[in-house]
Amino acid sequence: MFERPDTGERAVLVHLDFTSDREREDPQEFKELVRSAGVEPMTLIEGSRGHPSPRYFVGEGKLEEVRQAVEIYDADVVLFNHSLSPSQERNIEAALQCRVIDRTGVILDIFAQRARTHEGKLQVELAQLEHMSTRLIRGWTHLERQKGGIGMRGPGETQLETDRRLLRARIKSINKRLDKVRKQRDQGRRARVRADIPTISLVGYTNAGKSTLFNRITESSVYAADLLFATLDPTLRRVELPDVGPVILVDTVGFIRHLPHKLVESFRATLEETCSANLLLHVIDCDDDNRLENIEQVKLVLEEIGAHEIQVLQVYNKLDLLEGRQPRVDRDEEGRPSRVWVSANTGDGIELLLDSVAELMAEDLIHQRLLIESKQGRLRALFYEAGAVVAETFTESGQACLEIRIQRQDFNQLLRRAEMSESELVFQEYEPQVD
Repeated sequence: MFERPDTGERAVLVHLDFTSDREREDPQEFKELVRSAGVEPMTLIEGSRGHPSPRYFVGEGKLEEVRQAVEIYDADVVLFNHSLSPSQERNIEAALQCRVIDRTGVILDIFAQRARTHEGKLQVELAQLEHMSTRLIRGWTHLERQKGGIGMRGPGETQLETDRRLLRARIKSINKRLDKVRKQRDQGRRARVRADIPTISLVGYTNAGKSTLFNRITESSVYAADLLFATLDPTLRRVELPDVGPVILVDTVGFIRHLPHKLVESFRATLEETCSANLLLHVIDCDDDNRLENIEQVKLVLEEIGAHEIQVLQVYNKLDLLEGRQPRVDRDEEGRPSRVWVSANTGDGIELLLDSVAELMAEDLIHQRLLIESKQGRLRALFYEAGAVVAETFTESGQACLEIRIQRQDFNQLLRRAEMSESELVFQEYEPQVD
């Protein structure tokens, strides 16, 4: 007989390899996910199929192998490294007489453990409730619809409808509260725009070292650990960069392959900090054999949240784990920094990173004088609304001469709102006065 581990739960893991790359998962990553959830993986049962079985996801032979493993290890739960439909979960639980949780459920459990702020807890609860809404009947099997006939109809269906109604009401309530949080974030972002403070957002695959890098740059103490999804709640810090001035650095939740869509939706308020950034620092674990696949997964999530057009600087982190590698900056064909090799753990290469960020931010900053005709009054108003006007004078002919300081991305957005093109403007490069 095996002794129970201190974690309190013993799990049998199930992983299938499919012929389709789109459905393929990483078994080693799943083990790390399970450990991050505080569960002890006792064994991993692997197999291969062309397509999932509609009834049990796995074949009946593999299902029997899982059942035997549950008995041998006295497992509390069976965890699938795949998304299961509600009917598949019910069928497998009935066959194994054991609790069954899919990959999405494991990730939701980790998020529930990691959330610390009020907003983070609301976002996790919303994702859990939306996931639960399709599986509600599993929690009320004693109230399922009963056989027909006089005296044989129980209150099960009514009870389930009551639960669904309560669930919908709770989801609606959370969405209202998250909308309030989103408005508060919008106010904060508008204030930063008015103050002309650009934003830099850290993104990357989970456990790539974002929080460690954040702490190194900002000299903060944000929780960082060698765990998947160690931090969930976004953290903002003000940092001074040479030749750029103050910027806001944002640490965000890590991404993972096949990140459940419900989580992406629930964390949209948090991810909006990424969508509104002027520059993304894509942190990559250079010691990870799957780094190229992880990079693609991050790009997919950025595209899903609408942040794929923002300028990106790749940060290859954990350089201290590679022998003989020194910090360096790789440049693209135009000579601009595209990749920086650093170690957030030791601090090697951080100065190179900050110099590269400053170079990109200064290059992206428009600081010019602009002549505004009377018919271009809407554009002038938009510059003031964005807090981009440093000074204003008027010519003898009545033209407004604006000194503007604004990020290129925001400048282009204002032109689109004013329905104008840059070719219609008359401006000269700003030359600061030297004392």
